[in-house]
Amino acid sequence: MKPEENTPSYSIVVPFYNEQESVAQLYVKIIEVMDAVGDPYEIVFVDDGSKDNTFRLMWEIARDDDRVAVVQLRRNFGQTAALKAGFDHSKGEIIISMDGDLQHDPAEIPRFIEKIQEGYDLVSGWRVERTDHWLTRQIPSRVANRIMAKLSRVDLHDFGTTFKAYRREILSEINLYGELHRFIPALASWAGASIAEVPITNIPRKSGKSNYGISRTIRVLLDLISVKFLLDYSTRPLQLFGLPGLGCLLIGGSIGLWLAIAKLATNMDVIARHGPLLLMSAVMVLGGIGFIAMGLIGELLARTYYESQNKSVYTVRRFLGRGQTEEQSRRREPPRTAGAGR
Repeated sequence: MKPEENTPSYSIVVPFYNEQESVAQLYVKIIEVMDAVGDPYEIVFVDDGSKDNTFRLMWEIARDDDRVAVVQLRRNFGQTAALKAGFDHSKGEIIISMDGDLQHDPAEIPRFIEKIQEGYDLVSGWRVERTDHWLTRQIPSRVANRIMAKLSRVDLHDFGTTFKAYRREILSEINLYGELHRFIPALASWAGASIAEVPITNIPRKSGKSNYGISRTIRVLLDLISVKFLLDYSTRPLQLFGLPGLGCLLIGGSIGLWLAIAKLATNMDVIARHGPLLLMSAVMVLGGIGFIAMGLIGELLARTYYESQNKSVYTVRRFLGRGQTEEQSRRREPPRTAGAGR
């Protein structure tokens, strides 16, 4: 079976880990939906170091269908790395990611495509009615989503779902590692992406064992600290460390100055009467110097990072001039708010 064009319009990226029961069913559902869409597409299956027959089944499908590509990782690197591998090996201008455990319904893919065609850069799924365990999954997820929305200033209900659609140029601006795949909307918002949200069905898992647990929530919260730093302070770390540093210097210096004046004016035995206060003053001054020094080192590292890799501190939506007409670069501009697709 030959692809219609060398460059597909859509790439469906699906990471798998020990999901042999799901591979064939998901493949059939995807091709039914995408054939109905009518535009050229490809499917990129990623085997994240499965120990069952997942890879063999994917390879058999790819052998018979040229629209399917398979990426096999050498070991289990985790979902973020598997998604990144799929993104890197995809060719479509629009990339749609989804889980391989049949909890995402491919029939909902056209809703993502519709939103992308309206001009949005990223469309995220929203599991309105969760079917997983309320204590180990739903409550931690709601808390984490609320925190992520607050800190990232991206108004989404559901950061955790893999079911998303992206424009290729947005993904090219984002480096993924750790558990950062769930923070792609926050990272994309920093790059100026317009984001929408569409409700999706959360289908109960029919086979296999979930690879998620409450321990992952703790790791996600730790990654959230990293993302907050990347979003707000990666190019100006002194702003983060300098403020507490100046505060410590001001408080410690003021206490030390008062003790010095008291010593000179009254010949007070400062150590005997205010020893703990003197110690606190010294610690706060040293702490303030340490904070500021950390901020300065961070500034040097940030400059080294951006300049050595020729990374830009801005992103460009479009460029006009030099013979290029506005019509050639025009794209429908949606309202620049998250969640507009609810």
